[in-house]
Amino acid sequence: MISPGRLRPWITFSIFAFGLTATRVALPDEPADSEAKIRPFRIEVADSVLRDLKDRLAHTRFPDQIPGSDWGHGPDVAYVKELVAYWRDKYDWRAHEKQLNSLPQFITAIDGIDIHFIHVRSRHENATPLLLVHGWPGSFVEFQKIIGPLTDPEAHGGRAEDAFHVVVPSLPGFGFSGKPREAGWSSQRMAETMARLMARLGYRNYGAQGGDWGAGVVRWLAANDAACIGSHSNFPPFNRPEADPLRGVTQAEVDRGQKRNAELADHKAYGAIQGTRPLTLGYGLNDSPAGLAAWIVDKFWAWSDHGGKLENSFTRDELLTNVTVYWVSETMPSSTRIYFESQHNQPRPSSMSAFTTRTGGPAPMGFALFPKEINVPPRAWVERAIPNVVHWTEMPRGGHFAAMEQPELLVADVRKFFSTIRAAK
Repeated sequence: MISPGRLRPWITFSIFAFGLTATRVALPDEPADSEAKIRPFRIEVADSVLRDLKDRLAHTRFPDQIPGSDWGHGPDVAYVKELVAYWRDKYDWRAHEKQLNSLPQFITAIDGIDIHFIHVRSRHENATPLLLVHGWPGSFVEFQKIIGPLTDPEAHGGRAEDAFHVVVPSLPGFGFSGKPREAGWSSQRMAETMARLMARLGYRNYGAQGGDWGAGVVRWLAANDAACIGSHSNFPPFNRPEADPLRGVTQAEVDRGQKRNAELADHKAYGAIQGTRPLTLGYGLNDSPAGLAAWIVDKFWAWSDHGGKLENSFTRDELLTNVTVYWVSETMPSSTRIYFESQHNQPRPSSMSAFTTRTGGPAPMGFALFPKEINVPPRAWVERAIPNVVHWTEMPRGGHFAAMEQPELLVADVRKFFSTIRAAK
């Protein structure tokens, strides 16, 4: 391999790791070893990785299942067999790889870790910069459906003033970002990295949107980064107040929460094992693509508004593109560590520089509550835990992966929230 330090400007070269080819271009008058540089990136999975995937799928040893148990003990075996067969014989990764590569992608090193991100600027120069943050077991591919409506609102039923410049990163340890090599990379530390990414892109003011772990990231940004003008989330926190918990709460909200808790009572073990023994789980999920697919799809089943048929909410290709990103990047083990790191309060990684937090009050926050979200708390609880809530919408349908499942509803609510932020400036 040619040494990067000897490259002339605009010479393309390839880095091979884990079966991926990352195409990078040296920029004019920029040192090739500069951590601060932003490098173009393309997803190019090696043919050998895809052949190995098909071979492993062909030799899957499926478990037995009690007749009639359906999804009661985990993903239904008949469904997983169909999904695996489709993945092996019909799913076209190259077509989806091409589609993803139609979006401008980049990598930059922050705090010693390569951060992969999509960056799509609107044609409206005064558009609001917007950071979109995924969680687990999602990825940057969750946001494909909403990038166009956000960056080009006039082509999707919006107004020019609704335009955003969109940045969609892969969190450290996820997708095509680098994997932390030291302890302490909690979601809060990842939030610092996201703030640094937006600063590196030259955005002095920006908004943020996120669900799942991304919700915690954007809440942290609203509270701590002076450049964040507001955060929108589709994942409200569940904080039952100790004192007078039913103050301001309707019976309908109580009933809704109890029903959802009962529905998810048998779906919580994943968090316990990923928060305590993520490496134990990682051996199997990094070795068996069928096991990986079942582990991820189980969460999409539990957390979406599909009415008994998962593909009412997601196509097989949508599900498998997300799963394939985890497989080809070998990031299921590193991604699950966010649970362990965020629960164990370990010392700050030595690779991270200090972060200067904002002074004064936090930026405003808005929430969109979808009925099949994991958490469906009363509005009063959220407002007591987060005093800077200025926007609340209860959606008629949808679940946890809102950008994939109900993109139109999510986009409309993001536009509405940030229109109030702009108006208040």
